[in-house]
Amino acid sequence: MKVSIRLILLLYTVCLVISCKKHLTRDYSGWQTYAGTKEGNRYSSDDRINKANVNQLKIAWIYSSNDKDSANRSQNQCNPIIVNGILYGTSPKLKLFALDAATGKQKWMFDPAKQPGAKGDDPMTYYKVCRGVVYWEDDNGNNKRIFYSAGSKTYAIDAEQGELINSFGKGGYIDLTEDLGRKTNSYVSGTTPGIIYKNLLIMGARVAESEDAAPGHIRAYDALTGKLKWIFHTIPHPGEKGFETWPDSTAWKRLGAANNWAGMALDEKRGIVYVPTGSVGGDFYGGNRKGPDLYANCLLAMDAATGKYIWHYQVVHHDLWDRDLPANPNLVTLKHNGKTIDVVAQITKHGYIFVFDRTNGKPIFPIEEKPVPQNALPGEQPWPTQPIPTLPQPFARQHFGPEDVTDLSSETHHYMMEKYNKVKYNAMFTPPSKDGAWIFPGFDGGGEWGGAAVDPETKVMYISNTELPWAQVMIDVPKNTDDHSLQGVGHNVYNKYCISCHGPELKGNGNAYPSLVNLNKKYNEQQVSQIIANGRNMMPSFKQIPADERKALLVFVLKLPENALVSKVLSKEPVSSTPNKFNPISYTMNGYNRFLDKDGYPGIKPPWGCLDAVDLNSGKLLWKVPLGEYPELTKKGIPITGTELYGGPLVTKGGLVFIAATKDEKIRAFDKHTGKQLWEAKLPAAGYATPATYSINGKQFVVIACGGGKTGSKSGDGYVCFSLADK
Repeated sequence: MKVSIRLILLLYTVCLVISCKKHLTRDYSGWQTYAGTKEGNRYSSDDRINKANVNQLKIAWIYSSNDKDSANRSQNQCNPIIVNGILYGTSPKLKLFALDAATGKQKWMFDPAKQPGAKGDDPMTYYKVCRGVVYWEDDNGNNKRIFYSAGSKTYAIDAEQGELINSFGKGGYIDLTEDLGRKTNSYVSGTTPGIIYKNLLIMGARVAESEDAAPGHIRAYDALTGKLKWIFHTIPHPGEKGFETWPDSTAWKRLGAANNWAGMALDEKRGIVYVPTGSVGGDFYGGNRKGPDLYANCLLAMDAATGKYIWHYQVVHHDLWDRDLPANPNLVTLKHNGKTIDVVAQITKHGYIFVFDRTNGKPIFPIEEKPVPQNALPGEQPWPTQPIPTLPQPFARQHFGPEDVTDLSSETHHYMMEKYNKVKYNAMFTPPSKDGAWIFPGFDGGGEWGGAAVDPETKVMYISNTELPWAQVMIDVPKNTDDHSLQGVGHNVYNKYCISCHGPELKGNGNAYPSLVNLNKKYNEQQVSQIIANGRNMMPSFKQIPADERKALLVFVLKLPENALVSKVLSKEPVSSTPNKFNPISYTMNGYNRFLDKDGYPGIKPPWGCLDAVDLNSGKLLWKVPLGEYPELTKKGIPITGTELYGGPLVTKGGLVFIAATKDEKIRAFDKHTGKQLWEAKLPAAGYATPATYSINGKQFVVIACGGGKTGSKSGDGYVCFSLADK
């Protein structure tokens, strides 16, 4: 039987279309990676839960790791993943566990504190943050692994049995303090998980933010063996692109940071990994790092297979304000000027969205280099301009003037105006000075590590946004005393390492930067020593402090008698007698000072925290709603104010945006088209994390880690999972 050529061509075309559609269509129905997919969009195509039935959500299960530490405000910021019906997550003490995702029943748990070389079961020894884990399996599906970080160790764990894979790296883990090109005693830790490209595990790291910070190189490891495969130097070495931008040719030897702590995104088809970076250490004075500071504060595009540079864009030049890029980028396809363009979008702490062509880094919307203030501390050379996108519209307010100071009551307004007037400058990008400047949005954003969600169908981005001013006031680094006693030496050590967070009088600022006054009533010598050496939550490790200096610091902060420490005899010379090559600067910040009133409320007129929606096609802000509530204020007739936000949104095809993130310990669902709240539920502790969603046997679930612990919130150790009731 003859078949016409036309029919053959038609059949060929149909097959080609089906093949192309299968190749190009992304599967958004599961949650197998951090942020949902490697594009980083926190989106699910599951619509079983939708606007019509979301108000019927009930608790499906609650899992508790029995792991919280209320006395020390433990946290859990994990965005869990779900693979083959198994949920993988971490606890406040960084234990890795596997649950039956339908019931919440635990299958196994891995405890890093009980591994060889660990320091026992004291939670102080591994009190860090882990925001997610990575799943990998080989081409045959036989070798299935979970990679996750507990401090500086990134472990490889058998995904089915929960056992350490001893053939990986150094007996089951890679050490992020190694393969840096130079020895460092400074803090290095995994926080936001890396990303998988084929058989490579690509990793960033959190490092210190001081002058002695470790290098922030981006590294890729063989997922089977743990062997280092490539490395990208974020402060370029001689002969590398960008090295010529550094006036000091030795910068790569002595400076660190410019690290990726916020996560990555991967264009798997093109083999391009997109990596946002933070500032160079130290944060607030750059007299010893003149120039734009490449590749700090950049969005980098690199060949995922080799680490080879493709393009970059620097979002903040010569950062003096801790404007790290705070979250993974989002990969989406837009319609722009009649063309379909694959883009990468990056949110910032200062409330902007930068959008670039994924292949070449060209801005989709014009970006203007605008002149910024230049009044600076001696020795500083601020960069004369900063990039400001014309579109998309900022998702956060950009100015904090006297007219914006809170007016909850006339008494509060008067008190806060007095505080406001003590800080001289309010223009964005004002260089740090002794007169002070308002950082708005604050050091914690604007945008933060919770990241943005993007609906790939509508091209709308959803962002959780905090609008709280912080005061940046610089002081002279106190001169070392001539007191050679342990108290005197300890005071000098405190001024070197601790004053920028806890202030010159040890009073700190709120729960995030606690007071050290009367510290001896809360902790003993051993506990404080462990905190200094290992860090905890927001505080990094300071294991680089020499042993004798650490002992003197303990005497000072704990007000110990001179003969309290059994140790080798300290030098009778002051600490300053040995020059510190990492800390030649004369200025430091007087503390991280949120602008709060006497009752702990933000000192700016509401909203204090918002959920925002931005159309990435047009660049227009679509809507903005307050997120979070202080019930005591609402009872007084004050409209909902929003709260500080820590955690990201989840958007679904069902027309919903799910988000917790608020201080009032709730999770909510909003209509993604209008911003109208459709549902809320109380959590056992604040959900300072990003929800995940998945389906099993036709039933959709939404789960959130409830760790609390930040900004004075009580701590928790649970995961709460919601679903629709069975009919």
